[in-house]
Amino acid sequence: MKFFRNLVCLKRVFYDQENFYVKKIKKNITQIIVIISIVSVFSELKAIDDTYIRSNQQQIVPSLAPMLEKVLPAVVSIRVSGTKIHNQQIPEEFKFFFGPNFPSQQQSIRPFEGIGSGVIIDLKKGYVITNNHVVDNAKDIQIQLNEGVEIGAKLVGKDTLADIALLQIKNLTLKTIKDLHLRAIEIADSDKIKVGDFVVAVGNPFGIGQTATSGIISALGRSGLNIEGIENFIQTDASINKGNSGGALVNLNGELIGINTAILAPGGGNIGIGFAIPSNMVRSLSNQIIKNGEVRRGFLGIKGTELTSDIARALNIDIQRGAFVSEVIPRSSAYKAGIQPGDIIVSMDEKRINSFAELRAKVGVAEVGKLIKIGILRKRKLINVTVILELDESYYRDLKKITVSILGATFSNGTEKHLKGVRVENVSSNSTAQSIGLKKYDFIITLNENRVENIVQFQKIIDKNPKALAFNILREGRNIYLLFRKSGY
Repeated sequence: MKFFRNLVCLKRVFYDQENFYVKKIKKNITQIIVIISIVSVFSELKAIDDTYIRSNQQQIVPSLAPMLEKVLPAVVSIRVSGTKIHNQQIPEEFKFFFGPNFPSQQQSIRPFEGIGSGVIIDLKKGYVITNNHVVDNAKDIQIQLNEGVEIGAKLVGKDTLADIALLQIKNLTLKTIKDLHLRAIEIADSDKIKVGDFVVAVGNPFGIGQTATSGIISALGRSGLNIEGIENFIQTDASINKGNSGGALVNLNGELIGINTAILAPGGGNIGIGFAIPSNMVRSLSNQIIKNGEVRRGFLGIKGTELTSDIARALNIDIQRGAFVSEVIPRSSAYKAGIQPGDIIVSMDEKRINSFAELRAKVGVAEVGKLIKIGILRKRKLINVTVILELDESYYRDLKKITVSILGATFSNGTEKHLKGVRVENVSSNSTAQSIGLKKYDFIITLNENRVENIVQFQKIIDKNPKALAFNILREGRNIYLLFRKSGY
């Protein structure tokens, strides 16, 4: 009996162990199934996530296309035609037959055509900004819009010193704007840009059509290049070529930061050194042209030079950049504000001034009557003075027409291509000018053998009260001398 009882107990043990292991196996199987299910779900989620990431990555691939979609309609191509003076060198042998006073050059007027670019800055009024050298002497100006449609334009005004011209599209209607999807460009603050910022140049190189090239800002405040009278260029390595002049230099937000104007090209092609006029300068000059029909340039009234390390060492100062004032013109804006020789101008309107050229450029585009704040370092102390810019009388006089009463004619500044001179605007009937043969549109090159490039130089010769006047003029491609001898005036 004891044996059977032991046997029954042993059977129960085995039965209990079997239940234990079965339950354990079932539990493990359940856990495995749960784990497999979780892994499967995560695998599906990962697959979905990977698909989403790949899709999302396809959508956020870096591209300038969205920005250019809003810039391209604001950039136009410009085609011009007109006449220009062609200079031809006369062989020296001719002087043997005609004497030493025989002109060394023969000048003729020939037709020309040119291309360039422009930027729409005001859509309602149809204003387009470009370089002056693009439209200089043009008799006909045609603007090709982004859609390929050509429309006429007229010159509103220009500033030769900064190489800026303002055009206005003719007969621009709301329907044209809507049909051609035109838009004006947004203008950024060019004082906020930095070296290394990415930029895009948009224009019409070589007349092949609208083109965008990219690069960075290579340098700021470039001057001393003898490209224009007022230089404060943005330098960029974005490709700029012939035909890009007047086009847009924009930031990655599609905002205008400069007008492309020139390249450094010793071999004739692009080498990655291009220059643009800063947008703040463009904005100021275009506003003046719109308001006054011309640029009325402010006059600070100082002479000076760049602050060099030698000057800094002599003055025992630590700074290495600024505009050193060597002379203050009496009764000028600077004189009235208390600026003194030996001062170093380090800021204008709380923005740093790095060079005398930069100061000259910023003052040169400021409106007459503007109140500006000048930061000065004087005897190692920083002080601020307030200056009210007055009209540059010499420059403004150079812009205006003059009437010479003794001749009975009106004269103004003129340009035949790159040749500057004085143009006859009007000749009164029965006047001295008419009697000696002067005609309207005659282009005066020299007066009494003195080269005259503007009416200021012309007037100075008249003011000397000479006994006779000898005019060397261009008329319809011919070089003519006209003489006038005084008789008691």
